[in-house]
Amino acid sequence: MVVLQHNSINTIKNKLKDSQNQSSATKETSTSAPSVVTCGLPYANGKLHIGHLRTYISGDIYSRALRKTGQKTAFISGSDMHGTPIAVNAEETGVEPEEFALKHHKKYKKTFPKFNINFDNYGHTHDRTNTELTKEFVKKWIENDYVIEKEIKVAWDKQNDQPLPDRYVVGECPYCGEEARGDECDEGCQRHLEPGEIENPVSKLTGSPAEYRYREHKFLRLSEFQETLSNFLDNLQGTENAKNQPREWIEDGLKDLCITRDMDWGIDYPGHEELVLYVWVDAPIEYVASTRQYSEKVGKQQFDWEKPWKENGEIIHVIGCDIIQHHTVFWPAMLEAADFKLPDSIMASGFVNLDGKAFSTSRNRAIWADEYLKEGFDPDLLRYYLVSRGNFQKDVNFSWNQFQNTVNAELVSNIGNFCYRTLLLAARNWGGTPDKGASDKVNKRIQQAIEEFEDGVRNYSVRQITESGADLARYGNEYIQKNEPWKKLDESPERSTQTIRDCVQIAKAVSVLISPVMPGKAKRLWEQIGEAGNVEDACLEEALKETSEQFSKPEELFQKIEDDRIDDLNRKLEEKIG
Repeated sequence: MVVLQHNSINTIKNKLKDSQNQSSATKETSTSAPSVVTCGLPYANGKLHIGHLRTYISGDIYSRALRKTGQKTAFISGSDMHGTPIAVNAEETGVEPEEFALKHHKKYKKTFPKFNINFDNYGHTHDRTNTELTKEFVKKWIENDYVIEKEIKVAWDKQNDQPLPDRYVVGECPYCGEEARGDECDEGCQRHLEPGEIENPVSKLTGSPAEYRYREHKFLRLSEFQETLSNFLDNLQGTENAKNQPREWIEDGLKDLCITRDMDWGIDYPGHEELVLYVWVDAPIEYVASTRQYSEKVGKQQFDWEKPWKENGEIIHVIGCDIIQHHTVFWPAMLEAADFKLPDSIMASGFVNLDGKAFSTSRNRAIWADEYLKEGFDPDLLRYYLVSRGNFQKDVNFSWNQFQNTVNAELVSNIGNFCYRTLLLAARNWGGTPDKGASDKVNKRIQQAIEEFEDGVRNYSVRQITESGADLARYGNEYIQKNEPWKKLDESPERSTQTIRDCVQIAKAVSVLISPVMPGKAKRLWEQIGEAGNVEDACLEEALKETSEQFSKPEELFQKIEDDRIDDLNRKLEEKIG
């Protein structure tokens, strides 16, 4: 599925990390067919905080890593513009839903590049491409006899005399008894809820008890895909939680999915303008629409959207664990019903907590994306922190103190210290790279780092990808400290020359390997070594190629974060939360 230059599968399997860091399946074959990496669509309904950024940063890193291995890759996403929360909030602010959602979409589109998250295409679900493609999907479902009509119970606001779709109604979950909204038990068992299931319904519009009335709605015959979805999970690659979590829902028996709603905001059901499609119908179809837009932008010769979605390319979804069901049950059934290819891999992340507690947007218990940037921190520091803290499936805790420790201990003292010492000695004493080849020992260690990077790609592990470069820098620090070339320039010039030559090669390899994780810092390091072109375009083999002959005195890549700075940040956070 991915073109890897060093693909000795037995060697790689023998070098796998501890079982906690392994995925449910590794890539076992290579292909020249293109890959699509997608991230779950941000809902155009509010500000982004650093917890939201975890999956987008991880998707960006993984797509960059795929390209490093030689895989043709499109990294795409878009804003989710429809659904009742947007309609409700737009009404409360006195604007039309489209205006409300577009405002947030434009903000997201500006924010992602500030964190070096570079989508090849970033669309939204209300644009023409997705609207037309969604209707094509539905028409294909109808043609293939996967859509039926049923009379169902719909919550009704008696005071306003109108239906209450999804989040216009709240009540009790019929499965666990927790308070739930009309389409999901978000505080309890996390189950998707169909219209009419919620007990003791209350209108969000008036706060009065709602009643149930019967209405005709359209359903996708999800129950027809029981065996298909079971087989899909058996072959799914990615993380274990994505594969295991939906099994219970499938094995308990699938219910048909209501795909229409009684509201105005959304994509009209073909031939029935009084109904709009459920938001989880048109939202994932944006993955296909955004890929198609990318193809139209660059031309099919460069990237043909139909190869991953209809032929033999690879589809990789990077999502949060709260939307696993939608991507492992609803979405593959929707694709199968429309004669599209099913996803190959799903990487589902854990949550990001703040000082050990969940983010709470209502209490302002969050570090917002724009707040992080206003503090003047480089985006690459956050990228490294979020993906290096542990297993992708597990929750990550963010605190300013832990952030400081990570930056100072791992970036300043390890990567930054090694690269600065090496290049400074080389520039002062040789004017650049010593006229000597790197030793076999060091080339073998770089080769090992490359294979560890490839292991990360095969294992769908952004942490392992990240560790390959950081561990190589750690080796470089030990190597230069052991040989002390600054002490032996006069008494043993040949040995000092070899040591610095080896360390410059290691620094170049570190630049190549960390570029998916910290693209800005890797670019600076690459330029300091005097390399031509862009490190982003350098394949893994470039790490072993000769380094530039000349370069000047370097600047330090990372700056230490002082205690008083962290004290100030903690004080601000406490004041904000109250």
